[in-house]
Amino acid sequence: MDKNQDTSTVIRLLKYLGQYKMVLLISIFFTLIVTIIQVLTPVMLGTILNHIQVSIGQGNALDMDYLMRIVGILILMYIVLAVSDIIKERSLVYLSQTLIRDLREEVSEKIRRIPLSYFDQQSTGDLISRATNDIAKIGNNIQVSVSQIFNSLLMVIGILVMMFFISWELALVFLITVPLNFLAVRFITNNTRSYFAQKSRRLGKMVGYVEENFTGTDLIKAFNYIETSNEEFGEINTDLYDVSWRASFMSGVLLPIMTFIGNLAYVLLAIAGSLFVIAQRVLIGDVLAFIQYAQNIRRPLEVIAEMANTLQETIASSNRVFEFLDAPEEVEDRSHVVESPIETIVFDAISFAYEAGKPVIEDLNLTVERNDTIAIVGHTGAGKSTLINLILRYYDVTSGEIRLNGVDIQTMSRENLRKFFGVVLQDPWLIQGSIRDNIRYGKEQATDEDIVEAAKQAQAHHFISALPNGYDTDINEEGTNISQGQRQLITIARAFVSDPEILILDEATSSVDTRTEQLIQKGMANLMDGRTNFVIAHRLSTIVDADMILVMADGKIVEQGSHEELLEIEGTYADLYNSQFKV
Repeated sequence: MDKNQDTSTVIRLLKYLGQYKMVLLISIFFTLIVTIIQVLTPVMLGTILNHIQVSIGQGNALDMDYLMRIVGILILMYIVLAVSDIIKERSLVYLSQTLIRDLREEVSEKIRRIPLSYFDQQSTGDLISRATNDIAKIGNNIQVSVSQIFNSLLMVIGILVMMFFISWELALVFLITVPLNFLAVRFITNNTRSYFAQKSRRLGKMVGYVEENFTGTDLIKAFNYIETSNEEFGEINTDLYDVSWRASFMSGVLLPIMTFIGNLAYVLLAIAGSLFVIAQRVLIGDVLAFIQYAQNIRRPLEVIAEMANTLQETIASSNRVFEFLDAPEEVEDRSHVVESPIETIVFDAISFAYEAGKPVIEDLNLTVERNDTIAIVGHTGAGKSTLINLILRYYDVTSGEIRLNGVDIQTMSRENLRKFFGVVLQDPWLIQGSIRDNIRYGKEQATDEDIVEAAKQAQAHHFISALPNGYDTDINEEGTNISQGQRQLITIARAFVSDPEILILDEATSSVDTRTEQLIQKGMANLMDGRTNFVIAHRLSTIVDADMILVMADGKIVEQGSHEELLEIEGTYADLYNSQFKV
């Protein structure tokens, strides 16, 4: 991983933390208090032992008042230590959870600004992993590291100062082992950096694969793909295991190494301290305090080493989140605002390609008047749904213009453009909630009466009323507790309750049976009245009454006209029609 990128990521994280300056300052303040107390308590304990040693050595009685004052101060210090520790931890929990919440909100808002073309190139599971696992790691690691790194650094500095204050000779003995600590930390962190980056990427791949398999369990079983699926999962799981154990091993091996170096320092100090006491260069209490400091400084050094690994994991997760947040956004031009009603929709020599050099639509021209019903037919891959995606600006045309009331839609905000449209897609999409919530999704201000009326018009009221909880029936996460056709009826009712000026039906009846299709057609005849309608259909029976039928092939309109006119031509449309209605 690029070290310059790591540095910029750390700087960016610090800027994020700057948004929570007050909470951060509170936690740092109480961390400072905790550290000062932890540094001073060994000296206080050493003072008690020194007083006892000197008094016994000189044959004097112990000054109990002095000793009790020291003990009282120690008790007070431990109470302040406990209270400060609680406040510090509470502040850091608030900081980390607020950071997690805000980052997820930022990711959620970013999703709304990213073009669909970005998601075409990304794994859904990997994006989910970035928004959940990676952000959680950032927040939780910061909660731990802000406190422990700051506390540990202060502890190390404070302890070293006190060591030199007690005995500079013993301090030099201890410092012999410090370069060993530095070399161990540097070696481990250099090796773990790439492992943690690989771990985050492979975890995203794992989440994507699991999400894909959970949603497609029925198909996996239907096509006897279980064994192959297990093998693929095993490969992904093994890859994740391989890099995870390497990252965990390299980070875990640091603690034993640091413990060994700490024990080495402890032995050296015990030997040197004994010699200095014999030579009467230091008191026993000072040696005791010094050995306590040597023990106390081990944990801060270990924490700093552990946090070095934690920092690598945090940087790896942050890079993935920031990479998503930095993704190019949809270009938004708000120079024009179009008002209702929409009198004309003009496609002026538009061309479009998902990939450069592979056009899906070429030089298409079309003018649609208000209240026209335009049916679009053609073989799979002809460009029918792509045309709808361009109208809604899910994608922008490569060349040419689409104009509403003479205004290029690329000079309108997407919000302004899409408020005129109601959409029913081929694959019914429902939110997790009640049927009432799903229909109201089309219009937040819709009353219960509006919802019932829309359901009646969509021919959905009858089956909804027959459910145990009626309109309050909850739809599960995958919408599998109602049939595919019923799901489609609900999405149609949702579009109807929004009362759009322009209605787009993309294979809207492809998931219902013939009888339900006929019922829907009766309701649609009324609901489509007074609107401009675009209807994409494979079942040509649904569009015989359209004002104009467009036949698309290879991204071009090859035929257009009414149902009767196109039959007379005996071209592509006639072939499609005859293939469906003649044996």
